[in-house]
Amino acid sequence: MSTSLSTTCTAFRDGTRLATGTRAELVRKLRADPTGVVVFEDASGRVVDLDWRDTAPPAPQEPEPPRRRGRPRLGVTAREVTLLPRHWDWLARQPGGASQALRRLVDEARRADGGRTALRTAQERCYRAMAALAGDYPGFEDAARQLFAGDMAAFGEAVAGWPVDVRTYLVALAQVREDDLA
Repeated sequence: MSTSLSTTCTAFRDGTRLATGTRAELVRKLRADPTGVVVFEDASGRVVDLDWRDTAPPAPQEPEPPRRRGRPRLGVTAREVTLLPRHWDWLARQPGGASQALRRLVDEARRADGGRTALRTAQERCYRAMAALAGDYPGFEDAARQLFAGDMAAFGEAVAGWPVDVRTYLVALAQVREDDLA
């Protein structure tokens, strides 16, 4: 999940949604009175800190460097993978090499997942924000149980007495999004 400055965030104060936008937009909108403001990154449900001093517009991006010869970048990220020797031996025998075999295995696992990982991502995102916004609200524990049970109707009932802005935000965070499936 990205933590870039362009990520959409939502600001609350005392159970009331104040604004939604990028971090820079929220700073501009709420800078006059940031007291008691809690800001959530919408993609993760995490509380984020804003630099209330930052009012300058973002710096212009530098132009892309000219294209080089050779294979184009396909968005591939090189990282370290630790495997046993027998795993490396098996990967070496696969058509297309180790990287292609690993990509194939990951894609197969994602298809077989059936959306379980995306659902868990949405539940965790919602729970993070719920714990920060409503941890002391009546029925919090019941709402958490219903959220992780996947019973959205019962979750809605459990949060029905909470402020409408909190309730609406949490229900939205609990929904599986397109980027959860990626």
